[in-house]
Amino acid sequence: MPRLEPFDEDFFEEAPQRRTYVLDLPVSPERVWRGLTASNPLWWCRLLSAEYTSPRPFGIGTTRRALVLGVLRLEERFFRWEEGRRQSFWVSRANLPLFRRFGEDYLVERTAGGCRFTWTFAYEPALKAGGRVNAAVFGSLAADTRRHFGTPTERHAG
Repeated sequence: MPRLEPFDEDFFEEAPQRRTYVLDLPVSPERVWRGLTASNPLWWCRLLSAEYTSPRPFGIGTTRRALVLGVLRLEERFFRWEEGRRQSFWVSRANLPLFRRFGEDYLVERTAGGCRFTWTFAYEPALKAGGRVNAAVFGSLAADTRRHFGTPTERHAG
């Protein structure tokens, strides 16, 4: 599988393409965190299947494999891990040459009504096409998360 370029947390602010979903969820941050670190993380997302390939305990350097839409295979490496609060990864390999760089950032914060889950996708496409497909896939993942946790609100932040 082709390699993608690594990056650090600044990429989530500087990437050529970014999508951020802010989900106010009526559940505890611990419940969302358990879903992000389960053996099959984000299992409620219909277009995604993922599994950790590193042993527990997870932290910086943890690896994960994901399959998107049944065709896009990704190998991910976590470079930020703040237990119970935040994790960020970059894709190290992908079977399709769609991106030069791609990663996600998950931020879980306690609120009065439960928690706020901020999910950011940051990427540098290798191809000019695909913008609508990316937006549809990312939107579906956020909608599935909102539906799973029973949240009444979502904000798309960019």
